[in-house]
Amino acid sequence: MVTYLQADTAPLRNTGQIRLYNEEGFAGMRRACALTARCLDELAERVKPGVTTNAIDRFVFEFGMDHGALPATLNYRGYTKSTCTSINHVVCHGIPDDKPLREGDIVNIDVTYILDGWHGDSSRMYPVGTIKRAAERLMEVTYECLMRGIAAIRPGARTGAIGQAIQAYAESERCSVVRDFCGHGVGQLFHDAPNILHYGSANEGVEMRPGMIFTVEPMINLGRPHVKVLSDGWTAVTRDRSLSAQYEHAVGVTETGCEVFTLSPNGLDTPGLPPR
Repeated sequence: MVTYLQADTAPLRNTGQIRLYNEEGFAGMRRACALTARCLDELAERVKPGVTTNAIDRFVFEFGMDHGALPATLNYRGYTKSTCTSINHVVCHGIPDDKPLREGDIVNIDVTYILDGWHGDSSRMYPVGTIKRAAERLMEVTYECLMRGIAAIRPGARTGAIGQAIQAYAESERCSVVRDFCGHGVGQLFHDAPNILHYGSANEGVEMRPGMIFTVEPMINLGRPHVKVLSDGWTAVTRDRSLSAQYEHAVGVTETGCEVFTLSPNGLDTPGLPPR
């Protein structure tokens, strides 16, 4: 049975209960998520051939420090970097290193800042130089999946409506939805209840209520949906080595729909693609 509780009375650990945040909580998320969105905007001009993902990681760390925020991934369960950089067939949790980005690559950069105790979690795709049309199309489809999932958020609906909207569009475009990873509750905790699946049907999942805060972060493959995790324990790749893409927003359920906390202040939610 699903239990909902007011976030300001809940312990700071994932108990499986769903937190309902008040206006103070939404204000805290706006500040943290705005900083994350600004960082992702700054990265748009830094992602180019020859740049290493370690250099991107250093920028994310320094940008956070300059603004009084800590990268949530740094030392999280043994992870040693300030961001995740997932290139081409890497689905998620790619570890930054000294290998330069190459012309034609696509890369997802996932940033979460902790600011005043609140977690601003978001990711975007970036083209590296000129990319092939197949890669560009995958990015377009993935972003549309994200926004269709977000459009399904409203009080009284179930979280399965998000997954249904994403899956229906992805498969209509002959792409596949990764099942192994999902969105999650976020706020004063990095990962909290509920899990947000990016596939399924509208009558599945938990009821969405005002005050819920979570991420929507579909991972869409050009090929089959199957993934495997490499020996480093983090990097997830497509089994068939097909391209994969992901976009992520943090959202809060309102009385009438939802608020997207991580929108770009400069219209760069899809850097390298035409404005949506």
